[in-house]
Formats: sequence, C-alpha cells, structure tokens
Amino acid sequence: MSQFIFKTNTPEETSIFAEKLASYLAPNDLITLEGDLGAGKTTFTKGLARGLGVSRTVNSPTFTIIKEYKGTTMPFYHMDVYRLEDSFEDLGFDEYFEGNGVTVVEWAHIIEEQLPPHRLAIAIFREGDTNRRVELQPLGDRYVKICEEIFS
Repeated sequence: MSQFIFKTNTPEETSIFAEKLASYLAPNDLITLEGDLGAGKTTFTKGLARGLGVSRTVNSPTFTIIKEYKGTTMPFYHMDVYRLEDSFEDLGFDEYFEGNGVTVVEWAHIIEEQLPPHRLAIAIFREGDTNRRVELQPLGDRYVKICEEIFS
C-alpha cells in the first residue's frame, strides 16, 4: 500500500498544498481526514475548498455534521463526524459519497463502516508549533494516480 508524505512549516503551506490537491479532484471523490485537535484538518479543508472555487467562509461543521458549499468547479461537502462517536444510525452519507461533488470527512474512523473502499485517506500530525506532516494513503487506483502526479 502506497503512502506519500508532505511536510509543511506553516498553516499557509498546509492550505496551499490542499489547494493544489483540489485541482486533481473530480465529482464523487472522497477525502478522509484524521488528526488530533488543532492538527490542521480545518486549515487543510479551507485550502481544498478554495481550490474548488468555494467563496463562502469554510469552518468546521462540528455541530451540524455536514455543510454544503457551492464551488465554481463542483459542489463541496464538508463533514465532521466527531459528535457521532456513540451513534450508529445511517445518516445518508452515501448520498454525498455518490453525489456530484467532492466530500471531505473529518474524524472518518468513526464512520469507517459507512465509507466507500476507494478514497484518499489523509492524516495530519503536529511536528512543532506550526510544522505538520501530512500523510496521504491512496485507497484505489484513481487516488494512487493523483498522488503520483502531485509528488512527481
């Protein structure tokens, strides 16, 4: 299983990397994000949204679970499933995963059994006050190709 690592020194670099990634994405793409509180998941997501042409302010949907944004290239769905840790109900996530936009799921391990097998799993780790290690694990040929292009 391939793994790709990108290191950033500032939140801006994390955001720029995500914005670059957005240029490779297409409808139905799924990105899962893991990382401790304050690791940079929302910073990453804001960069991704900017890369998809979302002009609205993007913030974590912790209490609403799902936020939908209109991008210039396609819709963007941002999920934060942190509060679902004790919930086992089906909230219709597959409608987003099979929809016509890009979906990002923060704390994705909580709904692992509802996730499609093919996705780009990203984990962000703190390596100091502003330094981050971004690990990308592509699950499926499409995501391997995306990572190979970005890191070539």
